[in-house]
Amino acid sequence: MYSLKRNVHYWCQDTISGNLTGKGINIAILDTGIAPHPDLKDHMIAWKDMVHNREKPYDDNGHGTHVSGILSGDGRSSRKTISGIAPESGIMAVKVLNSKGDGRIAHVIEGIQYILRERNRYRIRIVNISIGTAPHPGNADEAELVSWVDRLWDAGLVVVTAAGNLGPDTCSITLPGISRKVITVGSCLGQSFSKEVPQQALLYSGCGPTEECVKKPDITAPGNGIYSCNYRYPVYSRMPYLKKSGTSMATPVVSGSVALLLEKYPDMKNTEVKLRLWDSCDDLGLPENRQGHGQINITKLLT
Repeated sequence: MYSLKRNVHYWCQDTISGNLTGKGINIAILDTGIAPHPDLKDHMIAWKDMVHNREKPYDDNGHGTHVSGILSGDGRSSRKTISGIAPESGIMAVKVLNSKGDGRIAHVIEGIQYILRERNRYRIRIVNISIGTAPHPGNADEAELVSWVDRLWDAGLVVVTAAGNLGPDTCSITLPGISRKVITVGSCLGQSFSKEVPQQALLYSGCGPTEECVKKPDITAPGNGIYSCNYRYPVYSRMPYLKKSGTSMATPVVSGSVALLLEKYPDMKNTEVKLRLWDSCDDLGLPENRQGHGQINITKLLT
């Protein structure tokens, strides 16, 4: 999770001032689950466990809680000095990965089917998929997963996926980020992290094109050294936040930014959101297969 006062104030004054907070925008998160962290507990609107079918929300890995904090954490454990991008957005947490962060394609598809069934009931506008696996051309199960991710987009949802951490070779975008339709996010350093993170950290971000020669990623966002909610707090740890890096962390930066955009323009369609994201990026001077259209600029996105 970002410290908005220290790390991203140069991006979005609307977020700092509270003019836009993601209020009324609900986001489905396919991940390892969500822990009852103080910064997140009031943002839960729905929960579904595809792995163990448990009724109460939990996270036995921590990845999903960290991602959720970047999106919707309200910062109460830090007196608001550390907060998510859209701190008043709602979360539908769908657990599709186990305690090791591994999962079955069948569980991910079941999670997508659940979102499609319940999207109107819970007014879901965005789906965040900070998970991925290396694609294998000709694999029928993987092709079916991409097909279901495309159905989310076709249903009018804004689908934001990670480019994966298998870079920097070409054609290293992970599944389901290879989908033509979704918004695929790579990781970049970002202005605030240039002194904290070595340049080598950029080397892991998945690069395009895909095997079908689709240009990917679509955009990049800071994903290195991101502080967000610690799933072990407060019962098993005294530290409310911890730091992680990866395209998994960059993806909710974009999803949270889209939540702010949809709060400001609630009738905007997913195709319009995608084009607006493209048009508002800052060119990093990198090849397209590494940066896509560039780094997200939230202020430009909202104006």
